[in-house]
Amino acid sequence: MNTQNPDSSTAAPSGVVAALRSVVAGDVDDSTRRRAEYSTDASNYRVVPQVVVFPQSTEDVIATLRVAREHSTPITARGAGTSIAGNAVGTGIVIDFSRHLNQVLEIDPEARTARVQPGVVMSQLQKAAAPYGLRFGPDPSTQSRATLAGMIGNNACGPHAVAWGRTADNTISLDVVDGAGRRFTAGRGGLDSVPGLDELVRDRLALIRTEFGRFGRQVSGYSLEHLLPENGADLAKFLVGTEGSLVTVLEATVQLVPIPNAPVLLAAGYPDMPSAADAVPTMLAHSPLAVEGLDAELVEMVRRHKGDHAIPDLPEGAGWLLIEVGGADEAEALANARSIAADAGTEAVQIIPAGPEAAAMWQIRADGAGLASRTLDGAQGWPGWEDAAVPPEKLGAYLRDFQALMDSYGVSGLPYGHFGDGCIHIRIDFPLDPDDGPDGVALFRRFMFAAGELVASHGGSLSGEHGDGRARGELLPLMYSAEAIGTFEAVKAIFDPDDLLNPGVVVRPRRVDDDLRRPQVRPLPMLSGSGFSFSHDGGDMGMAVHRCTGVGKCRADLPSSFMCPSYLATRDEKDSTRGRARVLQEMANGSLVQGWDSPEVHESLDLCLSCKACSSDCPTGIDMAQYKSEVLHRSYQGKVRPVAHYALGWLPRWARAITTVPAVTKAVNAVLGVRPIAKLVLTLGGMDARRSMVTFAEESLPRWWRRRKAPMAQGRPTQPGTARPEVLVWADSFSSYLDTEGGRAMVELLEQAGYTVRLPEASVCCGLTWISTGQLDGARTRLRQTMDVLAPYAEAGIPIVGIEPSCTAVLRSDLPDLFPDDPRAALLAANTRTLAELLMAEAPVGPENWTPPDLTGVTVIAQPHCHQHAVIGYATDLALLERAGAEVTTLTTCCGLAGNFGMEAGHYDVSVAVAEQSLVPALAAAPPDAVFLADGFSCRTQTEHLTNVRGVHLAQLLTGPGAVRRVGG
Repeated sequence: MNTQNPDSSTAAPSGVVAALRSVVAGDVDDSTRRRAEYSTDASNYRVVPQVVVFPQSTEDVIATLRVAREHSTPITARGAGTSIAGNAVGTGIVIDFSRHLNQVLEIDPEARTARVQPGVVMSQLQKAAAPYGLRFGPDPSTQSRATLAGMIGNNACGPHAVAWGRTADNTISLDVVDGAGRRFTAGRGGLDSVPGLDELVRDRLALIRTEFGRFGRQVSGYSLEHLLPENGADLAKFLVGTEGSLVTVLEATVQLVPIPNAPVLLAAGYPDMPSAADAVPTMLAHSPLAVEGLDAELVEMVRRHKGDHAIPDLPEGAGWLLIEVGGADEAEALANARSIAADAGTEAVQIIPAGPEAAAMWQIRADGAGLASRTLDGAQGWPGWEDAAVPPEKLGAYLRDFQALMDSYGVSGLPYGHFGDGCIHIRIDFPLDPDDGPDGVALFRRFMFAAGELVASHGGSLSGEHGDGRARGELLPLMYSAEAIGTFEAVKAIFDPDDLLNPGVVVRPRRVDDDLRRPQVRPLPMLSGSGFSFSHDGGDMGMAVHRCTGVGKCRADLPSSFMCPSYLATRDEKDSTRGRARVLQEMANGSLVQGWDSPEVHESLDLCLSCKACSSDCPTGIDMAQYKSEVLHRSYQGKVRPVAHYALGWLPRWARAITTVPAVTKAVNAVLGVRPIAKLVLTLGGMDARRSMVTFAEESLPRWWRRRKAPMAQGRPTQPGTARPEVLVWADSFSSYLDTEGGRAMVELLEQAGYTVRLPEASVCCGLTWISTGQLDGARTRLRQTMDVLAPYAEAGIPIVGIEPSCTAVLRSDLPDLFPDDPRAALLAANTRTLAELLMAEAPVGPENWTPPDLTGVTVIAQPHCHQHAVIGYATDLALLERAGAEVTTLTTCCGLAGNFGMEAGHYDVSVAVAEQSLVPALAAAPPDAVFLADGFSCRTQTEHLTNVRGVHLAQLLTGPGAVRRVGG
């Protein structure tokens, strides 16, 4: 068994790189970091390329292919790198089409066609076609980042293939270059474009008619049925699904379909998944738009990850069919849904018209596609046997046999998928960790062959939409005759005689257990007192960074994901969570990247905003903010740090000292208000001189509190027993010394709500700025002090409410991670709330008889702090605003400042570009009387700097909506 390609870590010969750079206008990158980023896709496989090319034009692509032929270097075409079968990695030149060749070139509404470049993201095509009432039919769950050429390569389908077919069925023509360098337009009746192809088809008509095209989701191997004369000898449709092994796509013309009118969703519950599958043939007789299957364990996984609010009421059962039904109008769609319900074979049915509830139901299916990478017991689920398909009438029997097969091998997974097409997705907890040794890999190999034999016995296909790649290519003889396998080889020889296009895929495939990534991984070395220590992988110390499986949700367009803000600004794989994880994985393995302070690691993490969105949005729970803190901590431990770490990392210390004496505060503000001096200070402090200096509060919040309250109102907490419940307002450093308005408003609001308000008797800091700059020893020191001060309140049953969401998130997340053995950390995490959580809670924690002010007619533009989104969520805030009657528009990504990130020199342009993704356009389009709501100090700072709009805290909005600042004010 060859577990690692012997050439996988070899850099490109200098002649190839020089030749590429001489003819390609786009970037040609053979750096170690770049090769690490492109060493894997979303599959189990690791194959390090020699060089990555980012073509800026079709001419760049043609030139790259020419150099590859001249130097006999393999070519792998890549879009978003979301391939689950390992068909987007290769040993030679990887061409990334997604960076530049990503435009919708033309929409023809009369012909219902679109002409696109290969790197266009599917959701962008849908947006471009929507104004014409059109869409592209196939819609895989990865459509927010999957590229059209990737869908063409794998013959992607999605839920609506039941109604509109596969990508092949919707492809009209392709502009391609084959492995011999011939450029031609592939379309219907175009076999003459490729010498020898027409003769090959004529010689094998009987074979093709009997072994190919037996059912809709038979996409394994080459789909030769499209070349038959009775099928129009359609070369374009044939090339779809050939996984880049025959041609490279330069441009595509695809068919569009009308957007259905008011589709209705029918949810039907069954005792289990096989029972649900048994009902599918009856459903198909009604011509639905989609028939999807959901398992109870997958629904439970979504519930655990996203909360009860993410799961709408489902009919009784442990397996469900989600059936989308269309019609000329909603009334007809409802009638069609009732007709299907009558034939569903179950009384547990629910008909849901188009709207939020139906969208929430479909979101379970979309979320499950990523969350299925982990089982309910926390084990990692792996692709490989990921999307096999059988004829729909055999699906129930296949599922029962497949479950028995998994049981016999002692493995498990969460099945779901396109039941209407007989296609099942599942990730299985194969024993692929290094500790499992060769026996685990051997079990994986045996299971794959047994599963191949099983699906073939049911007349099925190894792959239903993801292609064979490295995962299933070796299994093709289980499904096809020796003559068919020989035909694949003959076709490959016609199109790619030198075997340069994605070699090792389909024809002469790599073994299914070659190049596996997981058996080669190594944990990061543990250091005593080293911070987070990457230890959040179910107790598997040092392995957390390896959880990234590459599904690429971090590359998704807004509003599909809050992450990865820097990627949205740069569109560079380097700046995605996945790209960063790959570099850290290589460092852990000690392979391409060496050491914590290696330039590759620091380049990769430089533009990470530490927004923490990946910790909640990434299906595998990657927390790049914590990893960045750990890397900085280990890299600079015992060394002189960048000056910004002292200037910004110690900001709470400076702010407290400056605001101790009001006269000093006024003097400092006056001096820093002189722009040349401010620019000098910013520059000397490692910050961007284009930024404004912060203004220190002339009366700190603690001083205001002492002046406002009698001394007896302070002191140590006592057990609640007064008529008015007590609450502790935690005055963080930002709210105490920089912008005190939110804290003052919160005190007044809570008193109005019936609370006896307390502030801590001593200054406390969560250490956030120390954490974000990797000064974890300093962060621990401050958090110990914080626990000393705040824990007695929590022990006395007094709720703690945070003013600043990022600091509140530290106590909810980072504190227990840094102090896993200190019970006070868990206690504070459980008893610290946001203002909205406190006000919406039931008594005795929540206020009695309190109602929010009437905000009817008030337009609110809300910027959730990214840490709140990641750790706490914003749903409670939205529920409170809805209860008040406000009309809310919620922004969908980070503001771009992200604490110290946007202030540091070298980050300004990206910081602004992030703000321009969502924040700046939303405020520009907002009515003048709108209120900009931003609890985060960073969010308010960024907005005021870029737009002159001053944001307000939720407490300010609730205490006096008539007096708060307006966007146009």
